[in-house]
Amino acid sequence: MRPALQPPYPALSAQGRPSLLVVGCGDIGLRVLRLLRGRWRLLALSSSPDRFEALRQAGAMPLLGNLDQPTTLRRLSGLADAVLHLAPPAATGTQDRRTAHLLQALARGARVRQLVYASTTGVYGDAAGASFDETRSVAPATARAQRRVDAERRLRAYGLASGVQVSLLRIPGIYAGDRPGGHPRERLARGAPVLRTEDDVYTNHIHADDLARACVAALYRGAPQRVVNVCDNTDLRMGDYFDLAADLCGMPRPPRLSRAEAAAMLSPMQLSFMGESRRLQNRRLTEELRLRLRYPTVAQGLLA
Repeated sequence: MRPALQPPYPALSAQGRPSLLVVGCGDIGLRVLRLLRGRWRLLALSSSPDRFEALRQAGAMPLLGNLDQPTTLRRLSGLADAVLHLAPPAATGTQDRRTAHLLQALARGARVRQLVYASTTGVYGDAAGASFDETRSVAPATARAQRRVDAERRLRAYGLASGVQVSLLRIPGIYAGDRPGGHPRERLARGAPVLRTEDDVYTNHIHADDLARACVAALYRGAPQRVVNVCDNTDLRMGDYFDLAADLCGMPRPPRLSRAEAAAMLSPMQLSFMGESRRLQNRRLTEELRLRLRYPTVAQGLLA
């Protein structure tokens, strides 16, 4: 996907290219950098100098800063035309102070015109397997999801107050064979169980490459203060997903448990992912952002 530059991105920087600041530049951030290299002036915020060389290799200028330490973010003011915010909240509490600190830094300047945020579909909570689009109200059931809802609210308020175009991408399970921990074969090799069919939940997925392309599409085509579900077209229960992966990899299918058995054997974190069932619709992704998925089903993505 190599769309021509279009509003709101004329040649804004001295180099004749718009500037993008990537915050939280892990696996997905690096994929985005590789997609935009040569077309944007790329900046990447990192709290770890050990990662600077990898960021340079991907085409970005590293910036040292820590979202938990607001004084280290002062130089971000007026630095970029657009921001891609991929950093997760801290691991505790119900508020996202990291996003608050970032917005405070960005608000000191008036240059940012677009902000794309990577949220989570966990903000919807349990939908009992219902199929729905982005108009569904949020109902976070965990502190982890509550932190994401807090971040979304802060970002919406920032966009409305400043005129910055904010896009909220709600993202389900990310997978890819070349992503650390991103392929189900590792879980299959451990023999980790899944729920039996009558207790199972619907889950949603997106390939890491398609997620990176969705971030780019949102930079070019995102509507102001718009939420987009970033998921593929697959409609599978969790156990069926792992059965499919096992069959494709030539591995044994995972054992099946009742919900009561799972509650006695699995950790609260593992159980939390088995307690919410939803089927997301992605019309905004494919029609508004006009993203043609490279891997429209998990079967295609797992084979890749």
